Amino acid sequence: MPTAMRLGKYRFFFFSNEGTERRHIHVESDDYHAKFWLDPIDLAKSVGYKERELREIQELIQENIQIFKAKWDAHFNF
Repeated sequence: MPTAMRLGKYRFFFFSNEGTERRHIHVESDDYHAKFWLDPIDLAKSVGYKERELREIQELIQENIQIFKAKWDAHFNF
């Protein structure tokens, strides 16, 4: 599970066996987790997060989208 970035209480990461899926990022904090597609940014699934937190996470992804895409591409050799 390579960590792409830590922002505040959130850890953004991806699983090494998911390179066949389109680009996405997982996020976790405490016992909560979510998955967001990156092209375009869209919530795929969420467990535990409230709407306010999901909006905050989505804003963080938007602010760092190029970094997440570059790390995905580098890890999966795209």
